[in-house]
Amino acid sequence: MFTAVILLLAGSGCKKSDSPARKSTYSLKVKDMLGVSGTVTFTETSSSVTTVDITLTGAPAGTHPAILCANSIVEADDIVATLNPVDATGKSSTELTTMSYTQLIAYDGHVNVLKSSSELNVILAQGDIGGNVLTTTNKTYTLKTVGSFGVSGTALFEKRVNDNTLVTVLLTGTIAGDTYPATINLGTIASVGGGPVVVSLSNVDGATGKGFTNIRKLDSGIVITYDNWLLYDGYLNIYQASIGLNNIICQGNIGKN
Repeated sequence: MFTAVILLLAGSGCKKSDSPARKSTYSLKVKDMLGVSGTVTFTETSSSVTTVDITLTGAPAGTHPAILCANSIVEADDIVATLNPVDATGKSSTELTTMSYTQLIAYDGHVNVLKSSSELNVILAQGDIGGNVLTTTNKTYTLKTVGSFGVSGTALFEKRVNDNTLVTVLLTGTIAGDTYPATINLGTIASVGGGPVVVSLSNVDGATGKGFTNIRKLDSGIVITYDNWLLYDGYLNIYQASIGLNNIICQGNIGKN
């Protein structure tokens, strides 16, 4: 009997419970068609396989191509992996072997779900993944109108997991059909003659009043992080394309200014 107890304890001691699979889920937000949203989930199937599951709601009928791209959603796309299309049930599952789970959850990338193989320029939903996910750390700066142009707004600086910065310029008083170039300059708005441009931001759309830029480096090539911006000696200028870059219509100090 003693021997049986020893064997039973030994047998139960040798049994090891399986660890749950690691997984990370990211949001997919509407882009070109209203009402579409969803998620993409990375699950570590094995050391060499990651299962990528996409779930969409509100998508139109048919199948929808899905792609994993480099960089953030506000930057140019470089396709790094073609995923299985989202089917009529709104789901897609792909076993990815080109990148490990650990690589994917730190990756500088995003996922796009497209309308159809014949309308690849229409993005149903998209979302940043890995290192591009936004944290809750952010800072908003006020942009005041200059002269009588009547354009004002804010510049929101948001910290990503990888320390890059998403800058969202939101303006009121813009004109649909016109574009509004934006720059970050060295110094303060009181600088005599103005400071040199250090970052050329994406144009603000006159119809929406919005402009989005992901900043990794200054125009000179120097790497700059979100925390660097909080201490930066700079200011932001807004121009109006139809008027010309010689006229600043809106501006505001940023960073330590």
